[in-house]
Amino acid sequence: MLYALLCYHDEDVVCAWSKDQDAAVMAKLAVIQEKLAKQGRLGPVARLLPTTAATTLRKEDPPLVLDGPYAETKEQLLGFYIVDCANLDEALAVARELGEANPGGSYEIRPVGTFRPGGALT
Repeated sequence: MLYALLCYHDEDVVCAWSKDQDAAVMAKLAVIQEKLAKQGRLGPVARLLPTTAATTLRKEDPPLVLDGPYAETKEQLLGFYIVDCANLDEALAVARELGEANPGGSYEIRPVGTFRPGGALT
């Protein structure tokens, strides 16, 4: 089963890290990513640019394009992992390991259904 591990954190805190602090966190995360990749369990990983780079399309009539994120929140979606795990317990274990390497914030664990046009959602 594929799981999305959605990484949330206070963007102001993360953006205030020094280059050395950021590099240290990324190095710790890279160790976990390498382990998952060697196990064949790591899918796409993305670190999103700051919300100041976001654009939102509101589905109104007519559609409205806005600068900025969809919603203002205390924590922002900063990135995600797609991991292949046998069950939720395994996905939680991966999220806990990532959380130990990445101070603060939280991870939302969500099963991923795949959609293939003309096919079924799995």
